[in-house]
Amino acid sequence: MKFVCVYCGSANGTRPAHMTAATALGDQLAACGLGVVFGGARVGLMGCLADAALARGGAVVGVMPRQLARYEVEHLELTELIWTEDLHERKRVMAERADAFVVLPGGFGTLDEALETIHMKQLSAHDKPIVLLDIEGFFAPLTGLFEAVAEHGFGYASADELCHMLPGVDGVVPLLQDAFDEDGRR
Repeated sequence: MKFVCVYCGSANGTRPAHMTAATALGDQLAACGLGVVFGGARVGLMGCLADAALARGGAVVGVMPRQLARYEVEHLELTELIWTEDLHERKRVMAERADAFVVLPGGFGTLDEALETIHMKQLSAHDKPIVLLDIEGFFAPLTGLFEAVAEHGFGYASADELCHMLPGVDGVVPLLQDAFDEDGRR
């Protein structure tokens, strides 16, 4: 089974479209037999994603750092819940378990995970597909920053070579299936 690591917020955000996208993504990934790896929380977009994938019968792996245990936000109904010592180990475990990455809106933790994953791809540490879901223009400012990185000569590859930007969830599964098929032919 292929697993998709989904980075997203542990908050709901202020726009219902973000929660709708998280729910649709969890449902669609599970419907086509793709497992989900995520931050392990039962709240926010993370909870919407996990609940939808589980409701569809999907495999859902949460990765939660022990330092967050005091908040008692871990999802207790997952296929597997992995506890890590810290956030750095969490990112490592999530990346190792993933065959692809999808990024939904979220806060600084989500941005940190997304940028590290893109950076590691630029350094050829992995060649896994990365998809940013630009729900209601959330990632538009980041796209501008990506262009500035290239324009100012600080990028070794263009953002288009490193990740895909989609306006909504519906294109994610076909894009990932094409990438997995392509990877299988290599």
